[in-house]
Amino acid sequence: MRALVTGASRGVGRGVASNLATESGLTVFGTGRTIAAADLPPEIVRIPCDHTDDRQTAAAFERAGDIDVLVSCAWGGYENMFENGAFTWYLPFWQQPAHRWTSMMDAGVRAAFVCATHAARNMAPHRRGLIVNIGYWAARKYLGNAIYGAAKAATDKLTADMAYELRPHNVAVVCLYPGLVRTEAVLAAAARLDLSNSESPEFIGRVIAALARDTKVMDRSGSVLIAAAVAKEHGIADTDGRRPEPLTLESA
Repeated sequence: MRALVTGASRGVGRGVASNLATESGLTVFGTGRTIAAADLPPEIVRIPCDHTDDRQTAAAFERAGDIDVLVSCAWGGYENMFENGAFTWYLPFWQQPAHRWTSMMDAGVRAAFVCATHAARNMAPHRRGLIVNIGYWAARKYLGNAIYGAAKAATDKLTADMAYELRPHNVAVVCLYPGLVRTEAVLAAAARLDLSNSESPEFIGRVIAALARDTKVMDRSGSVLIAAAVAKEHGIADTDGRRPEPLTLESA
């Protein structure tokens, strides 16, 4: 199988791409603006790509060719958290910097949409494929930022409606919620966080690999899936041997 993972330069995308390439035996294409300098296994085919540029996205899919799995991890809005000495993430919506809306909706939601259109054009005629959009609980509860909530809610709805339209073509689309993932940014703030129930980025890759192999994945199409819950179903442990507990609406 062949997979394309967007946003593979760092964070969840890097972990997913690394796992799919080294543990799961997929041919993996990883995209990102800084992918050339990313810490990735040599098996991964690196494609420099800014997914806010539709021409670059089209070129990336043309290079990857016929793919079986698309994982949309590319995301924006985490840049420039501090402006003029102030931490802006928790500001009310009327005080949020305008660039955060543009980043989350364009580099996040719109990028996932455009990537899915390219994937679907290839998958539908072959009547097979899996599209995974990375979501989060901000779609369902307030997590300190109205723009973030709107973007994640849009990802959930986009997933559900894409799945409805792709169902006749036997292509599955799911939205996957990780827990607290030990990304580079999270580890940098580790002293202030409880990481006892956290997940490695590679853990998310193991979960996606299980979904890609699942012959009944169409039964899940259109659903929001909790990564740790899927891992429990499939007996998947994290890279350190631990088995993270699934977050709930209350505990997220």
